[in-house]
Amino acid sequence: MAHGQYFETSHVSPRQLDVLWANGWRHFGTYFYRYWINLTDEGVRHVLPLRIRLSDFALSESQRRIRRRNRDLRVVIQPTVIDTATLVLFERHKQRFTHNIPDSIYSFLSQEPASVPCRNEEIAVYDGERLVAKSFLDLGKESTSSVYGIFDPDYAKRSLGILTMLLEIAYSQARGDKFYYPGYAYHEPSHYDYKKRFVALEWFDWQGNWHPLPNGHRG
Repeated sequence: MAHGQYFETSHVSPRQLDVLWANGWRHFGTYFYRYWINLTDEGVRHVLPLRIRLSDFALSESQRRIRRRNRDLRVVIQPTVIDTATLVLFERHKQRFTHNIPDSIYSFLSQEPASVPCRNEEIAVYDGERLVAKSFLDLGKESTSSVYGIFDPDYAKRSLGILTMLLEIAYSQARGDKFYYPGYAYHEPSHYDYKKRFVALEWFDWQGNWHPLPNGHRG
């Protein structure tokens, strides 16, 4: 990481979260950070914070197919709990990576993830009684932010990572939120480009301004 800022805190209010997200900040656990240039194995990458303006959001046809394909799955939304099933799913999720393999789910969440440093809820997806996907959503005053998502590689054809994002968006809309923050991508092509395939996307220019993302409607 280069050209960035960070701080640590164990508590941030919902209104403060809205302000932080609107200025390009994110967090893992109690570590808050923002950076505009990243040095990767592929070279220099320019960081692109993203958000969705929820009042203008609509599903693409491919996203509608993902929702239909997974109608048989059960969804539970509740305060985040890291139980044995979650830890097992995380270990299975790690198998997808060949580099930058995360050590622990607590690399992304605090030891008290439902309340520290802010309110966080999980979107848990079950096939019968089997936990097959879970994502973790921070709740601000008028915005939400996706922290991390995991899914079972056996279910890769179901696009569960996109499904949990769509479920997070729907939940945020039901709360009456203005914005949903899916995290960083890069201006350059990368494996984060799936985040760019949503309607009503905006990007942050690091000067305090948000702009519509061209071609953000592709899906």
